[in-house]
Amino acid sequence: MTSVAAAIRAALLETDPRAKVFAARAVARDFASGALPFVFNVAMPDEPGRPARPELLPPGRMPKRGKFGSDRARIALWHALAHIEFVAIDLALDMAGRFGAEQGRAFVADFLGVAADEAMHFALLDRKLRTLGSHYGALPAHGGLWEAARNTAHDVAARLAVVPMVLEARGLDVTPPTLERARAAGDESGARILQRILDDEIRHVRLGATHFAAISSIRRESAENLWKSLVRAHFGGAIKPPFNDSARLAAGLSRDWYAGVA
Repeated sequence: MTSVAAAIRAALLETDPRAKVFAARAVARDFASGALPFVFNVAMPDEPGRPARPELLPPGRMPKRGKFGSDRARIALWHALAHIEFVAIDLALDMAGRFGAEQGRAFVADFLGVAADEAMHFALLDRKLRTLGSHYGALPAHGGLWEAARNTAHDVAARLAVVPMVLEARGLDVTPPTLERARAAGDESGARILQRILDDEIRHVRLGATHFAAISSIRRESAENLWKSLVRAHFGGAIKPPFNDSARLAAGLSRDWYAGVA
């Protein structure tokens, strides 16, 4: 039988976006059903498989989206969101595959579930792009989103601190106003997609915070203090307000956590 590690590695190395969606959902389903043995006999790749398009650019070279009301700006927005969710599939798969052996079955199940959610988000966003006459890969995309995985490959606590508890938590801040702009523009289908993503991301951040707290307890460190030190050491950007305090609190992050590093 294929091990769970081998199945995760294969999904990570998949280059076709549609195939990666199916692979991520399949590995989560098969692990939950007991079809994949809890065996970690292969290493995770340093880099995931990527399609030839989109072209990946550094942040400073990304073209401006323009005003929200134009067709060009709408496509650019949905494309940027699709790229974030595409990379999020790999981040969740790598979390389960890289750290699962040391963290146990529940950890693997949780983050394979996150990968399946991110795959669904990507599929919804790619479908949205197609209704607008575009598709994923039609525009350049941010090339630095995998950097968090490179910087934290050595330590599960650092990975949890940066990926779910900083990067995904930022989505809790920026998604609601984007949702309201879509609704105000009469884009109810887009608003429903964003609401689905927001609801799932609250749960994802909460999973990250819960596992981080458990690891902090094992290390006999304050979770809040450890998180702040790891963010300062491994997150290259700034944690900027405004914050969605209610969504962050629902996800297990009180203002005391992030106020000191914002």
